[in-house]
Amino acid sequence: MTKDEQVEQAQPGRDGPPFGWVVAAFAAIYVIWGSTYLGIRYGVETIPPFLMAGSRFLVAGLILYAFAFVRSGERPSLRQWRVAAVAGALMLLLGNGGVTWAEQVIPSSVAALLVALTPLWMVLMDWARPRGVRPSNSVIQGLVVGFLGVAVLTSGQGRGQGTFYAWGVAALMLASMCWAWGSLYTRHADKPKSALLSVAMQMITGGALLMLAGVLAGELHSFSWSRISTGSAVAWLYLTIAGSLIGFPAYVWLLQVSTPARVSTYAYVNPFIAVLLGCTIGREPLSSNLFIAGALIIVAVALIVRGRSKPSPKADLVIAAGARSTEVPGR
Repeated sequence: MTKDEQVEQAQPGRDGPPFGWVVAAFAAIYVIWGSTYLGIRYGVETIPPFLMAGSRFLVAGLILYAFAFVRSGERPSLRQWRVAAVAGALMLLLGNGGVTWAEQVIPSSVAALLVALTPLWMVLMDWARPRGVRPSNSVIQGLVVGFLGVAVLTSGQGRGQGTFYAWGVAALMLASMCWAWGSLYTRHADKPKSALLSVAMQMITGGALLMLAGVLAGELHSFSWSRISTGSAVAWLYLTIAGSLIGFPAYVWLLQVSTPARVSTYAYVNPFIAVLLGCTIGREPLSSNLFIAGALIIVAVALIVRGRSKPSPKADLVIAAGARSTEVPGR
């Protein structure tokens, strides 16, 4: 079978999945994942960040694991659980945990734009490794535009907020780097054949590590069921159900019925959705710097995702899996 025939077979059509299901799945990863940044902001208003993130991933992971286990019948090995724990530590504890912690002081729109540059870090890390892949000219252009967008974004934000804002920006940059590192780590790691089972294992281990981090950070002392607002409770449910239990299965299913290049378009749609929701529903300020930086970052992500040197379905899958925002770490 030729490459064109494989791509054609993967497209929704006469013998493929219903077109409506494909549209709904794309809407899920576009809108739901783009809205998780605002959901996180509401969630951490009255729930400590690490406990909030850890509990939602642990609950979602257990539910998703039960579903995937019954469906696939696979029994993950101890080695695969170790891989899941490392991936969960990098992508959820440090990745999503960093985003959740930062959104206590950083607007969700700014967080989404900074996290959207995860493909940038993936390209640089992949290039820096031994016998790494040199990026194409288009990707290099994307790197330059991306760093310019970060410079514009950070130069006009956080005035009057001082050190707390700077620490929040640093946490977001570290979070996107860790998500990229975790995505590259899992590329050749030993994982179950079922993608859903692998995701569930990472949620369980990452969620448990986030809960432990919350305990060590003393969040139990500041946590109280009576203090949880309705907004935070609704946000937690939304992040758990929509962000994890609907978004991730939709994403995995799309990778099976569509092309990785098309699925990876969420990487530059998510930040647009996040900024739109943050500046409307979230009533976050839409400054000229935010608008310019957002445009630059979205263009940068598009150049990086579309212009990878020697593109292949495997390379596209890595970009699609690691680009966060988005959730990207924010998912």
